[in-house]
Amino acid sequence: MDSNQSIAYISDIGAQGLQPLFIAGCAVTGVFLALSFAAERWLRHTGRLAKNMGMAEKVLSGLSIAFAIAGTCGLVLLSIFDTASYPRLHNGFLLLFIAGYVISAIFICAEYQRLGVHFRQHRILRASFWMKLFFIIIEVLFAAVFVGTGFTSHKSIAAVFEWIIALMFTFYVLTFFVDLLPAGRRHQKLTNLEPGHVGGAMQKRSGNGIAVDGGRGGVGNGQQPDPPVAQNY
Repeated sequence: MDSNQSIAYISDIGAQGLQPLFIAGCAVTGVFLALSFAAERWLRHTGRLAKNMGMAEKVLSGLSIAFAIAGTCGLVLLSIFDTASYPRLHNGFLLLFIAGYVISAIFICAEYQRLGVHFRQHRILRASFWMKLFFIIIEVLFAAVFVGTGFTSHKSIAAVFEWIIALMFTFYVLTFFVDLLPAGRRHQKLTNLEPGHVGGAMQKRSGNGIAVDGGRGGVGNGQQPDPPVAQNY
């Protein structure tokens, strides 16, 4: 911490006696965020979340995971190579951390925008899209201010923006809770199917014994449905 600096960087605090806790916190955050990306990809593949409709969406998802892994590596490595002993390496890994997650968020937004075209009934996709877009804009602006002030004599201002960037990253992590929330709703699974398959799936669901596509007791051939038969349960 410089003599003319009144507010400490997060890295300054982590480079002192709290470094083991700093490393552990960064590692846990990175691992669980990577698991969230993997869970989101798997749930979309199995239909528990809105499924990817084409190869482009799968590519966007894969790119978002790849850059998120790069950001996770930057987060863990910047905590290991502290700013007191390895200032250049620390700044490089800090840049990797910010750039990795910002680019990852851009690919996620592109994926969600395409999903929103096919699944307009899923309001949560739009909500998550706008939250992540807000993160991208704010993080890029604040990162530019952080870098601009960090290489000048305004160290305290840079430290303030570093704390804000960290809080914004916390907000970004919490948006994945919103993404995974629909997977816990059992009635959501039917609407996660491809739009062309939803009708066929609904035809197969005949809880009262009436076939929708015709046949005996059906309404598709102009006949009246048979009255329900009383059963003892």
